[in-house]
Amino acid sequence: MNYSPDPVRAEGPAAVTEGTPDGPTVLVLDPTGLAKHEGLPATWRDKTSQWQVVWCRLPSDGGLTQADDLLSDPPAEAVHVVASGPFADGALRLAEKHSGALRSLLLVDPAADQFVPPGDGEVADRHWEDDHRERIDALAKSGVPVRVVAHSTGGAEDRIPAPLPLGHPDVVAGVERAIAELENTH
Repeated sequence: MNYSPDPVRAEGPAAVTEGTPDGPTVLVLDPTGLAKHEGLPATWRDKTSQWQVVWCRLPSDGGLTQADDLLSDPPAEAVHVVASGPFADGALRLAEKHSGALRSLLLVDPAADQFVPPGDGEVADRHWEDDHRERIDALAKSGVPVRVVAHSTGGAEDRIPAPLPLGHPDVVAGVERAIAELENTH
């Protein structure tokens, strides 16, 4: 399935994999199609010594299939899934389908499946979490915590409206913090 009417975003590989198979696997579900040139965004590259990053480009044909295949036959260690607002609901569905393969679902601006005014990202995300509380709680009960790891602040660092791009430094830092906390509790 292709998530972008923009054929330029659909160009390139369905998925890009980099990093060590000895660490946690981080499955990134990217609705915007970064990593088009078969390499991870620069902000993620220094994490490949710790993690295996599988970047699924949803605008590209086969991106979601690659994610589903990985979760159907997961690596030895459970997988941390990262997704942003335009695909937050889809990521919840994927997590519900494959809860046994997941260690966590980490979201970025999940409320940004619609317009979020600059500076309202955190409040909008709390409302989104409240609206999806039953599903989030069911995943947590099955051992898959759902966390919002980054919000658009609307400030100069964001540069664009929500959702933050998955290559944004705040996203990488939020994912890193969440994985460190979750790995220490498991």
